[in-house]
Amino acid sequence: MKSVNVGMVGYKFMGKAHSNAYRAVPMFFPQSAKPVMKAICGRDADALEAARAQFGWESAETNWRELVKRADIDLIDINAPSDAHKEIALAAAAEGKHIFCEKPLALTLADSIEMLKAAEAAGVKHMVGFNYRFAPAVQLAKKLIAEGRIGEIYHFRGWFLQDWILDPSFPLVWRLQKEIAGSGSHGDLGAHVIDLARYLVGEFREVIGMSETFVKERPLPTAMAGLSAKGDKDAPRGAVTVDDATLFLSRFENGALGSIEATRFAAGHRCTNAFEINGSKGSIKFDFERVNELQVYFTDDADDVQGFRRVLATDASHAYMDAWWPAGHTIGYEHTFTHEVVELMEAIAEDRPASPSFVDGVACQAVLEAVDRSIAERRWVSLSEFEESR
Repeated sequence: MKSVNVGMVGYKFMGKAHSNAYRAVPMFFPQSAKPVMKAICGRDADALEAARAQFGWESAETNWRELVKRADIDLIDINAPSDAHKEIALAAAAEGKHIFCEKPLALTLADSIEMLKAAEAAGVKHMVGFNYRFAPAVQLAKKLIAEGRIGEIYHFRGWFLQDWILDPSFPLVWRLQKEIAGSGSHGDLGAHVIDLARYLVGEFREVIGMSETFVKERPLPTAMAGLSAKGDKDAPRGAVTVDDATLFLSRFENGALGSIEATRFAAGHRCTNAFEINGSKGSIKFDFERVNELQVYFTDDADDVQGFRRVLATDASHAYMDAWWPAGHTIGYEHTFTHEVVELMEAIAEDRPASPSFVDGVACQAVLEAVDRSIAERRWVSLSEFEESR
């Protein structure tokens, strides 16, 4: 089976998740192309070496420009902060490397389009990191919708709720700075819900939203790692330049109505990524905190047994599950990344487009920016307003 040599830029939260996936694929999906962990890249040499040894990479680079030029690298994995995505992706495409980039694809729609065009011109495979698509329960939801088993779709409602910055003394990490992150909960959390909505229901037609930054200033950090940080509450403060919460309504091209909420100020919610879809023949509900389950309701059930049923999506008949454990033995968050890498490896081996690709990253970015425009101008915004730029 074909091997794919990987060079990865980033070594913290997502770097660990991606590394774990690359290591798992050969063991559980031996029929897939094999990812080879050639080189990991980051700026802090000491921390990078520790990550290299812990994660299992063959070598380390402190300059991503050197990494993308290496002749022994086939795929560049980008999980550095969002402001670095575009420059690294363009350089990788110029060197003929396949590209796997975390979401959001870029800081702006224009930048994401430039990345897509560069990858297409280079003829390389490109994928964006919307890992929640790859939960078997979400794959089952897709199957039920595609087969028409819940009928015509009327509603999509989705929410991604966290509370990790609820404390106003939590430091000003990079995710709270627009020049680095692009946006706050909207682009970080809302992007995942937008992608799930597109994947399951279809394209957005128009949106209208609102947002709020509840804590305007925070102490400057002394250290950052993933979603954690250290700082002194009495330290100098800096401005929070992104949203803490964004909510919006939408209409889809197929006539369905939608509502999406993303916030980091929902006390008690560590990582509630959930959706409900209502159709003419039934409904489905998913909550990432119960990642192995899909709640399903069909209107044609007998009256005396109608109600939502709990489907445990762990049988071999469910997507990816024949590679894991016996039925009923559950999987978790890290497995969505493994499935994502399997899709990418197979796309490279079979010389076909990966999914979700930069096309999906661009489409998501268009929705994000349409919502931003609607908030700024206090009106409904049609996605058609962004067609010329795409």
